[in-house]
Amino acid sequence: EKPNIYTPLKEIKADFLGKNQECYSTSSPQSRSKSLHQTRTEKQSQPLARNDGELQNGFHKIWTLLLVLLISAALLYVLWSGIQGGSSSRRDAEVLQEFRARMEKLKNTYQSQNPNLWKRAHAFLEKRLNSSHVHLEPAILLLTAGQEAEKALRCLSNEIANAFASSLNATAISINGVDKAVLDSDAVKLEMDTELSAGFSEGKKVAVVHRFESLPAGSTLIFYKYCDHENAAFKDVALLLTVLLDEQSLRKSLTFPEVEEKVRDFLWAKFTSSDVPSSYSGMDTDKLSGLWSRISHLVLPVWPEKGLPLEGCT
Repeated sequence: EKPNIYTPLKEIKADFLGKNQECYSTSSPQSRSKSLHQTRTEKQSQPLARNDGELQNGFHKIWTLLLVLLISAALLYVLWSGIQGGSSSRRDAEVLQEFRARMEKLKNTYQSQNPNLWKRAHAFLEKRLNSSHVHLEPAILLLTAGQEAEKALRCLSNEIANAFASSLNATAISINGVDKAVLDSDAVKLEMDTELSAGFSEGKKVAVVHRFESLPAGSTLIFYKYCDHENAAFKDVALLLTVLLDEQSLRKSLTFPEVEEKVRDFLWAKFTSSDVPSSYSGMDTDKLSGLWSRISHLVLPVWPEKGLPLEGCT
């Protein structure tokens, strides 16, 4: 008989199907569902991981760009500051050179004056010309003289003010107290306030007030506003005040502190005397004390000068 070759094949097939069925039956629906869920999660997590990576790269690029911009801005600021500082230094040097030349010319013209007048006035005003310094208060210079030096006092104060203003390519404000002596105190106060405020706001850097002692007493209180140590309306300016004493001559032997004391006593008698009702009503010792502390930064004497022209000061 021929062997039946189909029988073994049937047995092998049945055995294979049985094992496959057994494996399928041992796998629960839950495990199959879990396996399917893990597969889907893995597929979804791949795009999210890619998105997170792209966001991180984007943030890194933004921060890098901001850092570059900040560094560039800092470098530009330093460069610009250096350029501005160099320009300011050159400008200061030119201004100081011009002022020194003019003061030296005045010194040669007014040869009768105390050498310390030039030294102190020059040093005092030169600080105001240096723009690199922070100016916390205006420069107040008070010049005084006896009757015999009236012309020298008027001319020299004008010349110093003009030297200061010209070195800054500006002009000086000029106020004459004699012209306002008989006017109403409040009106004079308002007029001077308007003139000083307008002039300084327009760029003028110095004001000269001639014959300060002739102003109505109450009107001088406006200088609280312009000569204050901390809250002056304009801090980068200079004011020159002149006081003509009643006495004929100012002795050259007087020291600067003695000259200052003489001017103070004179203004006290002038502005607070009960013999002058208009002055007494507008001023008292407390107010004058506060005013004096503001205008007496530097008090210098002026002596008579020979050779000045009969008319004008030049």
